Amino acid sequence: MFLNFLCWMVDVIKRNNVRVVGNANQSIVLAHGFGCSQNVWRHFVAAYRSKYKLILFDFVGAGQSDLSAYDSDRYSSLEGYAQDVLEILEALHITSIIFIGHSVSSMIGVKAAIMQPAYFSKLIFVAPSPYYINEAEYIGGMEKEDLHNLLELMDSNYLGWSSLLGPQVMANEDRPELGEELVANFCATDPDIAKEFARVTFLSDTRADLENLQTESLTLQCSNDILAPLEVGYYIKEKAKGNTLQILEATGHCPHLSAPEETIKAINAYIQIEQ
Repeated sequence: MFLNFLCWMVDVIKRNNVRVVGNANQSIVLAHGFGCSQNVWRHFVAAYRSKYKLILFDFVGAGQSDLSAYDSDRYSSLEGYAQDVLEILEALHITSIIFIGHSVSSMIGVKAAIMQPAYFSKLIFVAPSPYYINEAEYIGGMEKEDLHNLLELMDSNYLGWSSLLGPQVMANEDRPELGEELVANFCATDPDIAKEFARVTFLSDTRADLENLQTESLTLQCSNDILAPLEVGYYIKEKAKGNTLQILEATGHCPHLSAPEETIKAINAYIQIEQ
């Protein structure tokens, strides 16, 4: 039985290209967003490696993950990705983690924490959104027709879609290298998997999950983000029990890359207050 568990653990580590940095008692799990890989957390690794045990990984289809492990049925919903997170934690025998998720990974973390709350002590959302589509009084940031047009462009011309969307999502026009990095990340992702993950990301409605979340959380919302407007941050604050909202001066959808100092400072303040 132990041999079977060992083989399973090795498979999980390989599947998600799991990397552990540091050996402190408290663990932080860093979960990247759509179209990226664990490399986007390099500023956080530099800031936290001496104080925490950092768990980095790639979702299947991204970075150096095992592409052969991709299953369209398993990953047709965010639950499949949340299950991957839980399996990583089980394989590493760690609990009571601080989970930091960017964009869609914020909601993946919410689902994982609802499934197995003992694994999580705090959730930190970086530019999150439970639903990207405007609907009735809810402001998600995108009209349904515009989103479907964007997904159709992705289907017909993935490289063109990446080149168009990357700089807009990153913003910070005065630093074009940031947008270029995001485009490079998009292009390094398996296109077929990326197309399916995009639909799961942008069409999933996880608003109802927020009211079932019992884990304390911090929302870091950017002051100007085309994918996750300020209204989304206020919505999460209202619906998620024990949520703290912090509006960053940073603009764009990737403050961990465009404004790492401000983002890390906000996280440090939250962790210190809660300890």
